[in-house]
Amino acid sequence: MHFIDLGIFILYMVAMLGVGYFFMQKNSGQDDYYVGGRSIGSWHIGLSVVATDVGGGFSIGLGGLGFAMGISGSWMLFTGLIGAWLAAVLLIPKVKSNPAFARFFTFPQIIGHLFGSRAAQVAAFICFLGYLGFTSSQFLAGAKLASGTFPSLELESALWIMGMIAVIYTVMGGLKAVIYTDTIQWIILLLGLSLIGLPMAYSFVGGWEGIVSTLPPEFFSLTELSWQDLVNWGITIIPIWFVGMTLYQRIFAAKDTRSAQKAWFIAGLFEWPLMAFLGVSLGLLARVAVEQGILLHFSAQLDPEMGLPVLLSQILPPGLLGLMMSAYFSAVLSTADSCLMAASGNFTTDLLSRWFPNLTSQKEILVSQFMTLLIGILAVALAWQMTEVLSLMLYSYAFMVSGLLIPVLAGLFFNQRNETAAVCAMISGGTVTAGLSFSKISLPFGLDPNLFGILSAALAFGIVTYFQKFLNQQKTR
Repeated sequence: MHFIDLGIFILYMVAMLGVGYFFMQKNSGQDDYYVGGRSIGSWHIGLSVVATDVGGGFSIGLGGLGFAMGISGSWMLFTGLIGAWLAAVLLIPKVKSNPAFARFFTFPQIIGHLFGSRAAQVAAFICFLGYLGFTSSQFLAGAKLASGTFPSLELESALWIMGMIAVIYTVMGGLKAVIYTDTIQWIILLLGLSLIGLPMAYSFVGGWEGIVSTLPPEFFSLTELSWQDLVNWGITIIPIWFVGMTLYQRIFAAKDTRSAQKAWFIAGLFEWPLMAFLGVSLGLLARVAVEQGILLHFSAQLDPEMGLPVLLSQILPPGLLGLMMSAYFSAVLSTADSCLMAASGNFTTDLLSRWFPNLTSQKEILVSQFMTLLIGILAVALAWQMTEVLSLMLYSYAFMVSGLLIPVLAGLFFNQRNETAAVCAMISGGTVTAGLSFSKISLPFGLDPNLFGILSAALAFGIVTYFQKFLNQQKTR
């Protein structure tokens, strides 16, 4: 690793820590720490949302999809566009117009308002586990990127370096630090990919002639995917926009309904087509380089998610490599910090708050910072046990979606507020999805376990609601 690249990388990391320290001096309570003082504008929130959602895991994961299947992999983020715009039209007005939600910090508090405290605690537990896994996936993405780019850096060492930097500035600054660093990080990533990574990789493989002469035509088709791929991505990614704790934190942080909606429309457009095609195109170029035999020490049989960082490390000269790696590391951090804040918010606000009922504002921040630190260390340790970024991300997504989607739809949109039904739906959905995911059972038509988890949650909610209504009618007779 050239000293210029190391200097750029260190300077970037110090700058991120500086932002965290700056906002640590500004935060005066949990309102600042978890929802940014509820006064942040559309562009900062929109860029933070897309940086969080696309971030490092999807950047590395999209590269892996482009490497394996070509530009058809871009459809995965089309589901993100649909989810963002549906949430802007349907969800945000419901949340921002309800005065009961005006002082909330977390998504489980909404569940508690709709159904009761027991349902809120179950939702908080599901959110905590889901975002713990998602945070881990981002740390793993950063570690893969670092070890793939700098061969002398082992994966385990890279994991602890990336994890601790993200944990420290998130612990210090809270959501304001997260949102403002996300804005910086997203701009760095977008400029790095479009102005440095893509043109240099394109030139490296011999331009368009070199690309089309190396790969078969299906790599350039938008239809080279199965209907199951599209359904599985959609059923996992679209609903997260209705249950994601990181997204509710930003809805709460927005100044008003219109600002939040504008932010979501901005985020959707940046996800697809912009980021989707950038990510898969770079992965495709890595595959071209492998097939041409010019990507050293790498073959198509190795981990597809490592192809892109290895390509970048080989083609970029000193200085540009440092800038490009900072861009990708920024993507990792922009998602990791948000997910860490979500897990911390769930655990501290929803699960521990009854043990600390009368804390001063300063002590609230200290407790929140301490729990963020512990959860961050746990997330790094979990990442140590995993091997694939995209699978860990989608497992985490699916676990949250299958447990939480039905209750939030029933409570917010259909005014069905049966607490027992909500708890049964959350437990049933999460358990079925987790059980099917880890058992590796072959499912009908190759569909995702998340679909069956959502169906079981809907069935549980409907059955419990029906029987309770039936019993109540019998009692009144």
